[in-house]
Order: sequence, then C-alpha cells, then structure tokens
Amino acid sequence: MATATVASKTFKLGGELEIHRLGYGAMRITGKGIWGEPADRESAKKVLRRAVELGVDFIDTADSYGPAVSEPLIGEALAPYAKGTVIATKGGLTRQGPDRWLPVGRPEYLTQQVEMSLRWLKRDRLDLWQLHRIDPKVPVEESLGAIKTLQTAGKIRFVGLSEVSVAQIEQARKVIDIVSVQNEYNLGNRKSEAVLEYCEREGIAFIPWFPVAAGKLAQPGGKLDELAKKHAVTVSQLSLAWLLHRSRVMLPIPGTSSVEHLEQNLKAADVTLNDTEMQELEVAAK
Repeated sequence: MATATVASKTFKLGGELEIHRLGYGAMRITGKGIWGEPADRESAKKVLRRAVELGVDFIDTADSYGPAVSEPLIGEALAPYAKGTVIATKGGLTRQGPDRWLPVGRPEYLTQQVEMSLRWLKRDRLDLWQLHRIDPKVPVEESLGAIKTLQTAGKIRFVGLSEVSVAQIEQARKVIDIVSVQNEYNLGNRKSEAVLEYCEREGIAFIPWFPVAAGKLAQPGGKLDELAKKHAVTVSQLSLAWLLHRSRVMLPIPGTSSVEHLEQNLKAADVTLNDTEMQELEVAAK
C-alpha cells in the first residue's frame, strides 16, 4: 500500500537543478494527433506564458511534437526565458502522420535533432535531453554515445530516458549519467512500479506521462470521484495530487491547450492526502 510522502514542492534534478515538482507538458499545444500546427498559435503561447506566470519552472516537450511545432512555440513564447525556467525535450521518435511514431536512434540523427532543438528553443544548452525511445535497431550505447559527445561539448546539461525498464536504465547508465525517466504511469496504470521504485532508490526523477487516471476508475460515483468531492477538487486534480504524494521523485507534467485547465491542474499541488486516503485509492485502483 502506498502511503503519503511529505509532499515537497520541489526536486533537485541531477541533485543540483531545483525545480517545482508539478510541471507542464507541451504536447497538447500542437494539432490533432500531435500533428501539425495548433488551431490557434497565439492561444498556445498564452498557455505557455501563463504557466510561467503561475510559477511553473519545468516544461517538457519533444522535437516530435508536431513535429517541429511545440519546440518553436516555446522558443517564440518564452525566450528570453525567466530565470530558473528549465526546458526538457526529447529526441529519437520520428513522425509519419497523426498519432504515428517510429523510433530512430542513429547517432547522426540524434545529433541533428539536438542541434535543431537548440535552435527552435533558442537555447545555448538543453537543460534536460531525453531519449524518447530506445531504437531496437541501434545499440543504446551508440545512441547515447553521440549524446555524451554533445554533453561533453556543453550542449546538453542532463540526460534522461523514456519508456524504459530497470534493465535498460542500468544499461544506459554504463554509458552516461541518467537523471530522469519518463514512463507512462497513473493511479490506474502501474506497469512501471518497479521502475519508479528503482528511481526512488537511485534519486532519479520519475516523470509520469498520461498522469491523470482514466476509464472506470475516474467514473462518477467511484472512490476517486468521492474523494475529489470531499476535497472540493476535480478527479484530475486528485489524480495529480496522488502522484505528488506517491513518491518524492515524482514530477507530473499534465498538458493542456487551455489556460483555464492549466490553472486548475496547478492547484493540485495544494491538495493534501493522508495515509488512509492514499490506501483507499490504492484499493479502488486494484
């Protein structure tokens, strides 16, 4: 059973770069299917600017969001960046159309994409670059070897992984220091529990994508809905609060294209859950 951790508001990425634990994921500021331009570019920029105004200092994106849409929008909206703003991006997934993704981990491709990310985000150095997927056709040592070269050259500060197992993290750490892991995880989807526990032991940030519980668990009348009403919050807010209480290394990055929804999500950091409530949610999830 999960018990409520002391819900610290911040986390030190790589043991040194302090950020607020509730960030913003910039996938939804693109077109349908994470493909093409958003319906309204200016509205997308307003969401980004409002996030920073509200104290968000950890924004996660990827070169494949659009592709080449989310990163340029962030650069246009936020550069020059407010002091302390950390931008995390990802590379290693290519796009063949809406909702279609194919991993490519060739060293020359990843090197190109890092250079493009720097240009689009208007940065001299990427705060956190993450391998979006391990390419089964390319040894991870080759993929990350190219990234280590870029890190040594001062173009990348920290390196992370996405959608990996414990064995894959350990394999990657033989090549390069890994400070974060981004896997799918929420109250109803706990397939990455062993990875989360590994990250806790090693002090590695765990960034859950798809952080809000969905399906039967989130339906009206259920335990999640009942507890949300008790705390006078939405089911989404309670889902995010559960993640923040679940682990001290958890960095949720809920995404949205709406300022109103953004403001609502960020209030999840103020929700306090006790051990009994955490256990009730655990039982409901099972």
